[in-house]
Amino acid sequence: MTRPFTLIALAVTALGWQAARAEALSLSQAIEAALNQNASLAVSQARVGQAEAALRQAEAARWPNLGLAMSASRTNDPLSAFGAKLGQRAVSAADFQPAAMNHPGDVDNFNTRLEVQVPLYTGGLLSSQIDQAQARSQAARLGDASTRQQVIQQVTLAYQGVHTARAYIKVAQQSKQAAEEALRATERLHAEGIAIKSDLLSARVNLEEAKLKLAEGLRLESGALDRLKTLIGRPLAEPIEVGAETMPAGLAGEEAALRDQARAEHPDLNALRHERDAARARIAAARAGGRPQLSLMGRQEWNDKTAGFDASSYTVAGVLSWRLFDAGVTGAAVDQARAAELEAAARLRQAEEGVALQVAEARRLALEAEARIAAREAAVAQAEEAQRLMKKRYENGIINLVELLAGQAQLDRARADLVAARHDLVAARTELRRAVGVLSVEP
Repeated sequence: MTRPFTLIALAVTALGWQAARAEALSLSQAIEAALNQNASLAVSQARVGQAEAALRQAEAARWPNLGLAMSASRTNDPLSAFGAKLGQRAVSAADFQPAAMNHPGDVDNFNTRLEVQVPLYTGGLLSSQIDQAQARSQAARLGDASTRQQVIQQVTLAYQGVHTARAYIKVAQQSKQAAEEALRATERLHAEGIAIKSDLLSARVNLEEAKLKLAEGLRLESGALDRLKTLIGRPLAEPIEVGAETMPAGLAGEEAALRDQARAEHPDLNALRHERDAARARIAAARAGGRPQLSLMGRQEWNDKTAGFDASSYTVAGVLSWRLFDAGVTGAAVDQARAAELEAAARLRQAEEGVALQVAEARRLALEAEARIAAREAAVAQAEEAQRLMKKRYENGIINLVELLAGQAQLDRARADLVAARHDLVAARTELRRAVGVLSVEP
């Protein structure tokens, strides 16, 4: 009695497993998978971690630091031995005898020292170092955002590549079907004595060509799927299915407005701006080398014959240091920092010009692709109608096979051009969004 129920349960489980395997991977899911394992992102995120650690290090330098030191020594050096006894507060009248002072014997000393140092004024060095670290941290984060957009673009094009390859396969299948129909019609006309032997051979050759185009389309599909698998971190042997084709929305606005938006939002440009800010902060840090430095020091120490805390003493001091002459070292450091700031500013201007050019070119390509799609759709409709009429004329013996095949070739080309135009539109809109700096997971 239990066997039928067991079989039903196994069948339901198998159907559920097949349904899970057949679940289509959407573009958003593919992008998220790529973002979670991409090697380039791992590199950029490691740079973010380094920059944030450097910022924490710079901020921590403002606070007091506490150190502990312990040492043990044995000496018979007269001066050191007397000093050790003095530190232990163990000097007696006998220690002042010439023989004892000249030949003190071995003296053991255990020194324990606890010392705190507080920076009070550094001439702007610490604050400048913090400003540098903050700017570089922001630059690293923006670099990571730029890398994310590049990954999104790569996955979008790979995902669209699968749909493009399948569209080519559909065109090839239609061409193959038309070639088969042409061959059947030619065989009939040849049997009726209307078509000649060469027409029959040409029809067969045309069918083989259509089969080759179909095989090429299947190869393109396999390659596109492999590229997508590589980007999302799936094994090449693992079968995947992609979801519906997604068309990125176009960006509204005139070219000037899009260029302004790119200047404000492009992560690479903003990263370079922070690099420039870091270079400016480096100038201030270099100037601090010519200013006074003031710090506070407090020390508590113990000296004993054995490890202990019997003889205690403390020291509190304020330390002021000012390098009055350094043979031009500070001036050279300032000049070097200024040159680095000029370089950063020049790189920013160069990048702004490059991004403006990318925006203009991508916008032109997107508009051209939109217009091309409308033209290609009209061309396909006209070629389909023309080929339908030519097919009837051929079947009635009015035109020859060469004309029929030429019409079919024109129709195939029109269909392939439409597929290419759709792919170009996806690529152009994606590139425009990346150039403006607003490419995200959502289309």
